[in-house]
Amino acid sequence: MKQFPKNFLWGAATSAYQVEGAALLYGKKASQQDVINEKSFEEKGFASAEIASDHYHHYKEDVALMAEMGFSTYRFSISWSRVFPDGVGEVNEKGIEFYRKLIDELLTYGIEPIVTLYHYDLPWALVEKYQGWLDRRIVTDFEYYAKFVINEFKDKVKYWTTINEQSIIVQYWTQKCYIPKELQSQNQLRYQINHHMNLAHATACKLVHELVPDGLVGAALGYAPIYPLTAKPEDVLAALNAHDLRNAFYLDIYFKGIYTESAMTYLQENHLAPIVEPGDMDLIREGYSDFLALNYYASECAKACPKESGKAIRYSGVNLSGKKGEISGFETHPGFYEMCKNPHLDTTDWDWAIDPIGLEYAFRDIYTRYNKPLMITENGLGAFDELTPEGKVHDEYRISYLRDHIKAIKRAMEKGVEVWAYCPWSALDLLSTSNGVKKRYGFIYVDRTDDDPKDCARIKKDSFYWYQKVIQSNGENL
Repeated sequence: MKQFPKNFLWGAATSAYQVEGAALLYGKKASQQDVINEKSFEEKGFASAEIASDHYHHYKEDVALMAEMGFSTYRFSISWSRVFPDGVGEVNEKGIEFYRKLIDELLTYGIEPIVTLYHYDLPWALVEKYQGWLDRRIVTDFEYYAKFVINEFKDKVKYWTTINEQSIIVQYWTQKCYIPKELQSQNQLRYQINHHMNLAHATACKLVHELVPDGLVGAALGYAPIYPLTAKPEDVLAALNAHDLRNAFYLDIYFKGIYTESAMTYLQENHLAPIVEPGDMDLIREGYSDFLALNYYASECAKACPKESGKAIRYSGVNLSGKKGEISGFETHPGFYEMCKNPHLDTTDWDWAIDPIGLEYAFRDIYTRYNKPLMITENGLGAFDELTPEGKVHDEYRISYLRDHIKAIKRAMEKGVEVWAYCPWSALDLLSTSNGVKKRYGFIYVDRTDDDPKDCARIKKDSFYWYQKVIQSNGENL
C-alpha cells in the first residue's frame, strides 16, 4: 500500500471546554457550554465543564505524554470566553497567557499546533446581550476575537480551523448552542445561525490570509457520507437529497461560495431558508478555504419519505444511555428524505455506524468534487473503558477501529487523494458534549467519573502504546 509522506502530521484532538476545566477561574467567565453542561449535570448526571479533564492545570504533563506518543501535531481550540470574558472589550491577560504557554510547550517538543477558533463555547455574555449566533452582531464580535487571536499567534501557528462542525450545530442546535425554549420550534433559525457562521468563517479565512505568513485555513466539518437504504430509485434520490442538505450545503459554501441549489430550494419551499443580506455572498466568496478538515465517526443511511407520509420535519435524535438501539429518532424531511439505520453495519453503544470504508468513500468523493487537501481533525470510538485493579485500560476495540480507519485513509491516498494530517478524537479522555465523561475516546485515561472529578490522574491505555508504534513507523506498523 501507498506509504504516508514523510511530512505527514500525526497527532490527536481536543476542544477547550471539553478538556480544560478552570471554567470560571483566572479571569475566565462562563461560555454557553458551561451553562448547557451545568444543566446537563443537574438533569442527567453528566459531568459539567467546571473541571472537565483539568487540562488547564495538567497541560505540561499532557503535552509531554503527547510527545512520548510521538505527536507531530495537536489540534485544539481556544476558548473565546477565556480570552475575552465578555466576548469583546478588554483581553484577559491570564487567559491568553495560558495559550501562549501551551503553544510554546508544543513547539518545544516539535509539535505543530492546529488551532480551532470556535468549538461551541460562545461567551455567555453574548448570549445574554443578543442571543449569540441568532443575531448578526455575532459576526462583528467574532471578527474582533479572531483578529486578536490570529494576530497573537501568526508567527507560531500555520494551520487554522475556523468553526467546528457547522452541520452538527444545525442538527443538534440545543446541545451546541443555547436556544431559549420559546424559539426551539422555529427551525428556520437553525439555518440562520449557520449563515451567520458562514460569514464568521469567511471573515476568519480572510484574516488568516492577511495576517499569517504562509498561513493555511479551513473549516472542521462534521461529515458523514450517506448511502441509500436500497437500490430503489426513490431511495437513491433520497440519499442524494440528504447529501445535498447535510453535506454539500456546507462544502459548496467553503469551496464554491454558493448555497447548493437543491438544498436551498427545499429550504425555501419549507420556509426554512436563511435571510441573506446584500454583500453576504461576496464576503463568503472572498473568504475561501485552503483545505478541509473532516470530523469523521460514522456513515449515514437514507430512504424515501413521500410528502403524503403524514410525517413532520424532525431533526436527528441522540442516544443518552449508551445502550444500542436507544437512539431517540432519525431526521425526517417529508418529500425530500428520511434518515434510517443501515442494516449492513454494526454500531457503537451510542448507535453510531462503524464504517471505515465510509471514510475512504468520503475522501474520494470530496476530493473529486473540490480538489482540495484534506485532514482528519476528529475520528474515534466512544466506549465504556474499564480501569483494571492493576491500573490498566485494555481498549483493543479502539485500536481496531482506528487501525481500520488509517487503512482507509491509505486506500484513498492510493487513489490520489491528498491528505495532510490524522488527528483522532481524542488525545485524552474528556467531556463528551451529550454523554458526560463515561463515554471515553482518549489514548490517555483520565481517572474521574461524572460525579467525582478525583485528581484526574493520567493513565496510558493500550491504545497509547499502539499509536506510539503507528507514529514511529509513519503508519506502516498497524
